[in-house]
Amino acid sequence: MITEVTGDLLLSKAAAIAHGVAPHDDFKQGLALSLREQWPGMYKDFRHYCQTYNPKPGTLWSWKGPGSPVIINLFTQEAPDGHQSKPGKATIPNINHVLQALKKEVQAQQVTSLALPRLATGVGGLTWDEVQPLIQSTLKDLGIPVYVYATFKKGVAAAEQA
Repeated sequence: MITEVTGDLLLSKAAAIAHGVAPHDDFKQGLALSLREQWPGMYKDFRHYCQTYNPKPGTLWSWKGPGSPVIINLFTQEAPDGHQSKPGKATIPNINHVLQALKKEVQAQQVTSLALPRLATGVGGLTWDEVQPLIQSTLKDLGIPVYVYATFKKGVAAAEQA
């Protein structure tokens, strides 16, 4: 069951929160910055993971800290090139691959609910009309509540129904 909600993703009661980033992302803007501020240990571990494994777009990395939901970092965007620190754009092939990986990860970790933003539509540069059908077709049969935070409202808890 996929439900679009309005609210602040950081206030989600979901067991896992997924969001899009680039490999070696600096988490300096948007949701990534908010996650970095709320769970600084996640960002430190993310940096270590990227330096150790040099992840590729279309893959993911999960993190779980004390008292936090599972944070699933989806590599939707191209890594910054050597000349700039700004992440590259997201691509449809990356979204397709990472959504398949997300589905497997949620099943393997037995996640009971999932929250995510409108993936790759901010810094990633894609449109919701491109991404939304991919989320629907890939995650619709997970058998758990999936909350897509379609509209951000800071400090407002979304109406998540079990």
